Amino acid sequence: MDRRTAMKIGAAASVAAFLPRPAAAAFSPKPAGWRQFELTTRIEIPASGAPVQIWAPVPSVTEAGWMKAGESRWTSNAAEAGLKTDPVYGAAFVHAVFPASDAPAVLEIVSTVSTQDRAADLSSPGAAAPLTEAERALYLSPTLLIPTDGIVRETSDQITAGASDDMEKARRLYDWIVENTARDPEVRGCGLGDVASMLEMGDLTGKCADLNALYVGLARAAGIPARDVYGLRVAPSAFGYKSLGTGSETVTKAQHCRAEVYLEGFGWVAVDPADVRKVMLEEPPKNLAIDDPKVADARAALFGAWEGNWIAYNFAHDVALPSAEQDPVEFLMYPQAEVDGEALDPLDPDAFAYVITAREITA
Repeated sequence: MDRRTAMKIGAAASVAAFLPRPAAAAFSPKPAGWRQFELTTRIEIPASGAPVQIWAPVPSVTEAGWMKAGESRWTSNAAEAGLKTDPVYGAAFVHAVFPASDAPAVLEIVSTVSTQDRAADLSSPGAAAPLTEAERALYLSPTLLIPTDGIVRETSDQITAGASDDMEKARRLYDWIVENTARDPEVRGCGLGDVASMLEMGDLTGKCADLNALYVGLARAAGIPARDVYGLRVAPSAFGYKSLGTGSETVTKAQHCRAEVYLEGFGWVAVDPADVRKVMLEEPPKNLAIDDPKVADARAALFGAWEGNWIAYNFAHDVALPSAEQDPVEFLMYPQAEVDGEALDPLDPDAFAYVITAREITA
């Protein structure tokens, strides 16, 4: 690949790209047509006279009905820059290598992605494609921070005791998290997702990467394939929920982790109990009761549906970044970088020096 790769942007910006669509009466996402977004990640690490490496995630999820990853192109003054893929989960990222220099390390990535609202018909099973043996094994396996034995298994068994099938188990786990956890606004970023520690300490607070990882761990412990989906909010909510969208083209801190559970006859089903708790805490006038109509609508929808104002990066856990000095990252939702082998803090984008913007485009 050339040292400087030209970005090719073949779409024009919509004049009304970032305006919310007319609000609906309730939170009820349903497929209604694809939307295309252009995502720009610009990283500029100040000159330090030391070598630099950058690993920046790009959208790599293509799932029938709700997500299509497009092209990613970049410009950089790196000595080497290329698209790499995690061998376990298929997560894609641009890896750029900069020798020691008196110039800043610059990497700018432009990705296109198409998304739409999704909603599953859970009234009766259909002809969903079965998981392969390898997929089932992967999405039932423990990760470094999501064990499926010990207290996780014990908790899952208690919640699902007496359930007649996987659908009932999955719903019970969802309702248990909605009713027994809380969003903690003081948690940095999206949280860590240390499921066993949450249960052992009895502290069921956190953000999306904590609460939805808890769902994934409990589901896997119950023998139901489940996975985290790491991504980014890119537009306002069409349903008027300020807490479930972004109000600016700058989405540097708009990361959001969701979850999916695989149910026989239904396929992968959207699950996001963390966003129910976010609505309770943040939706104006804030601190809503669990039976508030806004909360009730979100709770009803977010088992089986979610809104397409969000894009998915990947499903990856425990990602070993090539040539990195740091340990594998728990998940790849933020840009990562090392300066002279020392990792920068991805949860401090101002000090790290990266900005992410998103805009809706038309063909």
